Amino acid sequence: MAALPIPRFDEFYRYEPLTELLFAYAQACPNLVSVRSIGRSHEGREIWVLVLTNTATGADVDKPAFWLDGNIHAAELTASTTCLYYLHHLITGYGSDAQITHLLDTRAIYMVPRLNPDGAELALLPRPRHIRSSTRPYPYDEQPVDGLTPEDIDGDGRILSMRVPDPHGTYKKHVDEPRLLVAREPGEFGGEYYRLLPEGFIKNHDGLTVTVNKDREGLDLNRNFPSEWRQEYKQVGAGPFPTSEPEVRAMVEFISTHPNIGAAISYHTHSGVILRPMGGHSDDDMIPEDLWAYKRFSALGEKHSGYPAISIWHDFKYHPKEVITGTQDWVYEHLGALFWVVELWSPNKEAGIEGYKWIDWYRDHSVEDDLKLLKWSDEQCGGKAYVDWTAFHHPQLGAVEIGGWDKMNYWRNPPPWLREREAARFPAWMNQIALSLPKLELLRTEVRALGPDTWRIRMAVANSGYLPAYVTKRALERKVVRGVMFEIHMPALDPTVSLVSGKERMEGPQLEGHGPKSSQQAFLPSRELTADRAVGEWVVRAPKGTRLALTASAERAGTVRTEVSLD
Repeated sequence: MAALPIPRFDEFYRYEPLTELLFAYAQACPNLVSVRSIGRSHEGREIWVLVLTNTATGADVDKPAFWLDGNIHAAELTASTTCLYYLHHLITGYGSDAQITHLLDTRAIYMVPRLNPDGAELALLPRPRHIRSSTRPYPYDEQPVDGLTPEDIDGDGRILSMRVPDPHGTYKKHVDEPRLLVAREPGEFGGEYYRLLPEGFIKNHDGLTVTVNKDREGLDLNRNFPSEWRQEYKQVGAGPFPTSEPEVRAMVEFISTHPNIGAAISYHTHSGVILRPMGGHSDDDMIPEDLWAYKRFSALGEKHSGYPAISIWHDFKYHPKEVITGTQDWVYEHLGALFWVVELWSPNKEAGIEGYKWIDWYRDHSVEDDLKLLKWSDEQCGGKAYVDWTAFHHPQLGAVEIGGWDKMNYWRNPPPWLREREAARFPAWMNQIALSLPKLELLRTEVRALGPDTWRIRMAVANSGYLPAYVTKRALERKVVRGVMFEIHMPALDPTVSLVSGKERMEGPQLEGHGPKSSQQAFLPSRELTADRAVGEWVVRAPKGTRLALTASAERAGTVRTEVSLD
């Protein structure tokens, strides 16, 4: 057996080394890890999913499953690191950690460390480009004929900012910290001012006006999902139709064809928050039982990670009048599986900024916050987060300075020495979610003779998980889950064996979990004390000694199989 790989969490892997690393885990632990392709990206790269479970205790499709993915957005590379960290956490803990061992023995984990390999590869080039998502040109396959295209023009591997002296500029140097640009006061005139532009060349510059080109690759893969998808004029980057993009289609198809997935997390950067559904509707519009479950599990996420858990609708809108739809929220909205987005990393918190409110902070914040961030760059990042301004002769603009925030390496992603720390916040929460999934278990079987060749067979099962077998009321509302299905497998072409009553396949009730529905002091306590159990029953006519196979399954709780002997 191959040696277990030792990943580097302080560096971002290019596609080929990442692929080699994933297959190295599968070679080292073939009983716990397999690697499959869920499809190909726009440029033809395989999108890898790792299937993590102990195959000796059953196939992954027969077990309740948890999904996680990362890096749907091109430069949000710490999301991949977080998936890799969890992979290593599970594999190294199996056999020595009782919780992890039980998890992989009884559940399956589906992990896609990099959902968007093309965009990530572009961000990791020696002279990178930072686009939102896919590298497919959209909505038009045209190169710009004028304007500024953000890119690394001085060859240092970073895309920074350019400050250009301009009496009409928006910014001025801070009086005590000249590296820092701050906004001019209302009605202020007569000082030294600057216009701030992205680093890049300008095509067909007229010597007066500058417009910044949109990325030629204008897709946002996280707006291409089918739930409440809207056209481009309402939602930028949505694509021509839902799941038009191969990366999104691969995720949607895999999850749709694996109904054992009951919960999921998608990792993004940045903000340092846990986001819960729904994105397109308020909490008042959610099914109350689902909202209560979300709040309960989100509170666990806060406890384990230190990140606040907030509502997308109420707390994380890019604009108060705008609604974001067609996102990975689809997992809950269409399928009724639990789902969260985790926005990893917050430089603001790292710098000691208090009262930081995510999106609102980017609209407006105090100069004192900027000074704290600059101090953090100097003292904790060796001055590399905020790069000193350096003179550069721009072929179109003349004398400019290049510098400012290195957003790729310190804003979108933490610096190398902090990446593992951020990733390490989440395994305990993911373990707890996965172990809370419904789990179908066999209680017992009974065979009773009703005559010399007539038998009553009973199969009793129970859900041993915290969550109900359907996971959410949304799943019931959308009719995407059935009750527990019982099957008796009758031998073909054997006239001595026949069913007297019951069906070869029949649907039983939905099974509740052991999670409390209310407190012990509730005004109207639950009277369904054994709603986690169900029984399938048949009467068959068969000779004594006949053996018959029985199966019970619930899509999100797994499958159990047994055999009975008629004697």
